[in-house]
Amino acid sequence: MKVAVVTDTNSGISIDDANNLGIYLVRMPVIVNDKIFYEGKELNHDFIFDSLKSGMKITTSQPSIGDLSDVWDKVFRDGYDKLVYIPMTSALSHSYETSCILAKEYNNRVVVVDNHRISVTLRNSVFYAKNLSLKGFSAEDIKQRLENDSFNSKIYLAVSELECLKQGGRLASAFITIGKFFSIKPIFTIKGGKIEFCSKVRGNIENCESKIVDFVGSDLDFYGINQSNVTIGVAGAGISESMKQSWINLVKKRFPKSKVYYNDLPVSIAVHSGPMSIGLGFSFENLYVT
Repeated sequence: MKVAVVTDTNSGISIDDANNLGIYLVRMPVIVNDKIFYEGKELNHDFIFDSLKSGMKITTSQPSIGDLSDVWDKVFRDGYDKLVYIPMTSALSHSYETSCILAKEYNNRVVVVDNHRISVTLRNSVFYAKNLSLKGFSAEDIKQRLENDSFNSKIYLAVSELECLKQGGRLASAFITIGKFFSIKPIFTIKGGKIEFCSKVRGNIENCESKIVDFVGSDLDFYGINQSNVTIGVAGAGISESMKQSWINLVKKRFPKSKVYYNDLPVSIAVHSGPMSIGLGFSFENLYVT
């Protein structure tokens, strides 16, 4: 049975990479001054950050039923028997629930996964799912493995522009005022779709890098995870090429046995994190590939 893997652009997977790997993408919508734009088409970081600076109202949304059905229908026209849809975590969007409702109209040909992930950790899951599909695993087996492994991941995110978090309701106004005055950069964790404040660093955003790397090292030691079994996604939004390379090199130096790659933060996340934001996400679902 031929099984397709479908996700949304919150995974950070580019259109070109998806086409090359045989993965289908649903584009995430972002609403700018009441007009809908789609990631991978009109949307990019520069457009979003320019819009934020101009004071435009920007909100994120979930794919519509029509957006989903257009992609799913194409999958079946392309000759697949079933598809596994892996949307962003249900804890941060209603996309999962909407997908489950739509899936009922496809006579058990669509399996929706609540993977509890976003951004680079979601990307890791999608690549893992594609690997399983190529090995002949059924859609149901892929769903079970992804959901069993869904919490074997964690993201650290550091931001510079606190006003973007204020607009998204992530920080209190008092903290933002103090943070600006003392040049404080907050670091958040995302695990299972739950966002929590983790730490804070004074100075430039680069000062958060070593802090994040130390946190990840402690996590791997605590859980007894071998670096060689870990995939690490390094991410950023609105950062220079030199800063990007420095960030990658630091992570590779600290975790030489892990698979490390760079991915721009998805636009729908960058809307909230703002420019000069960095992240790191790790997962170890590949421990279970057989």
